[in-house]
Amino acid sequence: MGRVQGKVAIVTGGAKGIGRATAELLAREGAQVVIADIDDAHGSATAKKIGRRAHFVHHDVRREDDWKALVEHARKEFGHCDVLVNNAGIYLIKPTVETTVEELEEILATNVRGVFLGMKHVAPWMAQRKKGSIVNLSSMDGNAGAEGHAAYGGSKGAVRTMTKDVAIEYAKKRVRVNSIHPAYIRTAMARYGAKVSGQSLKQLGEEFPMGHIGEPIDVAYGVLYLASDESRYVTGAELTIDGGALAQ
Repeated sequence: MGRVQGKVAIVTGGAKGIGRATAELLAREGAQVVIADIDDAHGSATAKKIGRRAHFVHHDVRREDDWKALVEHARKEFGHCDVLVNNAGIYLIKPTVETTVEELEEILATNVRGVFLGMKHVAPWMAQRKKGSIVNLSSMDGNAGAEGHAAYGGSKGAVRTMTKDVAIEYAKKRVRVNSIHPAYIRTAMARYGAKVSGQSLKQLGEEFPMGHIGEPIDVAYGVLYLASDESRYVTGAELTIDGGALAQ
């Protein structure tokens, strides 16, 4: 307990899935958590479940004004931010030729612009204190190709590279920036992936070396490590949480 005691963390997409598990774990380990999401009902419910260490802010990662408002809110409430978890994202599996420009732009706006804006507005604030950790959720699809993943994989590849760029830019300012690359995790995205492939979640998981898909808490523990001072000499790195998939 207490691995992030006294820290302030912002978790985007914190209402459900990996974001919710991350917010809950960071709070249990001593952080104050700002849950940012467009899903008011689940976001408020998650904050209520966590209790006094969390509160919810309606926030659309695609909108720069929302990022400015979120930073101002956290500044007024806590005075500083130690951890930013850029978790919010959307998923699409579709042949390239069938993917519309509108679908591509929606994926890029959420998965790429959202992460970019988070780093743009939070990293300088952290740099003022020469202290901070940003964790960007990429994907194993940001490292390896997959059929039907041109838009999604492209967006997560961009997150992977942007992470390294900003890590170098802010290294001397003591702001660390790392990415996490999950495989299928038991969330709505995995259920969607299973449906598209005509499989059950169990069948989907059997394709991975460890024989099953991951749980949200598996990723949350990775975030916790990168958010904590235990990873103080880690920046620009990729943490793969994929049951051995990329090792194949």
